[in-house]
Amino acid sequence: MLLEAPIASTLVRLATPNVLVMLAQASVGLMETYFVARLGTDALAGVALVFPVLMLMQMMSAGAVGGGISSAIARALGAGRRADADALVVHALAIAVGFGLLFMLAVLGGGRWLYSAMGGSGASLDAALTYSGVVFSGAILIWVFNSLANVIRGTGNMAVPAVVTSVGAAALIPLSPCLIFGWGLFPRLGVAGGAVAVIAYYVVGSIALVAYLRAGRSVVRLSFADVRFRWPLFRDILRVGAVAALITVQTNLTIAIATGFVGRFGPAAIAGYGTGSRLEYLLVPLVFGLGGPLVAMVGTNIGAGQRDRALRAAWIGAGIAAGLTEIIGLCAAALPHAWLSLFDTDPAMLDAGSRYLRAVGPFYGLFGLGMALYFASQGAGRLRWPLLANLTRLAIAAGGGWLALRWSGDVSYVFVALSAALAAFGLMNAGAVASGAWFGPIAWPQPRSRCEGDSSK
Repeated sequence: MLLEAPIASTLVRLATPNVLVMLAQASVGLMETYFVARLGTDALAGVALVFPVLMLMQMMSAGAVGGGISSAIARALGAGRRADADALVVHALAIAVGFGLLFMLAVLGGGRWLYSAMGGSGASLDAALTYSGVVFSGAILIWVFNSLANVIRGTGNMAVPAVVTSVGAAALIPLSPCLIFGWGLFPRLGVAGGAVAVIAYYVVGSIALVAYLRAGRSVVRLSFADVRFRWPLFRDILRVGAVAALITVQTNLTIAIATGFVGRFGPAAIAGYGTGSRLEYLLVPLVFGLGGPLVAMVGTNIGAGQRDRALRAAWIGAGIAAGLTEIIGLCAAALPHAWLSLFDTDPAMLDAGSRYLRAVGPFYGLFGLGMALYFASQGAGRLRWPLLANLTRLAIAAGGGWLALRWSGDVSYVFVALSAALAAFGLMNAGAVASGAWFGPIAWPQPRSRCEGDSSK
């Protein structure tokens, strides 16, 4: 199917359950934000401070290093290297444990400094440290879950990760408010309750994915018998995953820097920007739902030597992603209160969030275009230009935001800088792929005439 079936219908077929599940998973985070908001603006601001760091880990484990895992397995299967594909599963698990431990130690040790630098103080800083301490204690579990899900996606199987994620999300939605507010037999944990529910979700999900890969029903199998780590297999994952991880760090550093700029206007402004930017983060799982199949299709076709088909898949997927994200962005810009008022009604929060969505929303289509081509580039194993594009985004957001505060002192101009950064990211990725960043200048195959088709027979 990945090598021969029609591209558009295959992408839609594989992406539909994936997109729905990624949206369901993102919706769980939004529901948690809704419940936390009932605890007050300080609690909402505290979670907003943690959110960029948590999303950094989520995006690295699911989209960056996870994409490297999917790409390596897809290319191995496309080239007929089944034994290497099986061995890559254990290597992926080892990478997950290492990165999870690194995140746990870094955030638990440096969280207070980081959240203070982002503008946290008083009750909002206390809430951030409480939430962060719980969720990052389970960092290894989050990495293991996302890595194993990407192992399965690399085979072209989007259904199993979708089912596990959907079932977990369905259980997490009622569990989170029970632990936050102490409903029924559950203890009242406050802001920490949402984090405890998240960790419980990843515990159960990881067990389910390990069981599936051990049972032998997958194209690849997780086996610890005769485990022998090989550097070439680590390199096959990390040459894509490590560069993608740098891109993810840049993305979340952009959000963290912007949060620091907005933090100068107080906790309500942080809450407004954090709530508004959650819609941008909602676009990431939407595009990731399409990006998972793109990684598998592009990687498998490149492994099989079908470069033209890989490029066509990239552009078709990018077009779909750009259309969907632009629709969302225009709706958010036109009706920002419809989104923001779901979480809080504080006037200062609504004002900051509305300014953000009106400035940035119209450029969400270019963000979706760039993200889809980033995932396709993971499948191709060509990430130099996505790295440069994201570095440009960081420079424009940080430099433009700093100049906006220095010259005007108006948060709206910070958001204008963020919108210019998104546009640059999308246009640079598209320009790079169009100009031949993968394999050299594109030479699209010309359709044959009827007589040429007959003579070839």
